[in-house]
Amino acid sequence: MTDKAISPLRRRLIEDMAIRRLGPKTQHHYIHHVKRFADFLGQSADKATAEDVHRYQLWLASIGTTVPTVNVSATALRFFFKVTLKRRDLADAVVSVREPRRLPVVLSPEEVGRLLASATNIKHKAALSLTYATGLRSSEAVSLKLTDIDSDRMVIRVEQGKGKKDRRSRAVARGLTSSPPAGPDRSTSWPSVKPSAGATSGAW
Repeated sequence: MTDKAISPLRRRLIEDMAIRRLGPKTQHHYIHHVKRFADFLGQSADKATAEDVHRYQLWLASIGTTVPTVNVSATALRFFFKVTLKRRDLADAVVSVREPRRLPVVLSPEEVGRLLASATNIKHKAALSLTYATGLRSSEAVSLKLTDIDSDRMVIRVEQGKGKKDRRSRAVARGLTSSPPAGPDRSTSWPSVKPSAGATSGAW
């Protein structure tokens, strides 16, 4: 999209998000949901009233919009109204929905073993094993660098994870080892992979 195609209102929204250093994905979602709200109104979103907000959220419920999507939409609109438009009354009219809490599905040790054994590529198996042992998110695992692994202390350094925060994640069981296992089958249980260029400084 060219600069001329961006409305002053959208540009202000983008600037407000950039000032607060919202991530690219968050910015994309906010713009999408504000545009969707404007399309529902049939006019610019800055012309909205509290009744328009009510009608829009009622419409989202009527078409079966999922709770996570409703809440992302609510967060986007609340930011737009409160920060960009300086309309706290409209921000207060936006309603978030409580998401039902469900117990997570926990794999048994045998199921985990079969999952890891299904990976035939050693690098894929290493990534799966490390992710399982440390509880990393998928986005964190793919951004991991070799220098982030402290195998002596069994700790992973996660840079700019969820919420743009650094943290340390401790490995469990035998997710991390500093040296190959001893024994006669050492050559088969610890296959070596020649690192590609930049493997020690770049992402996976």
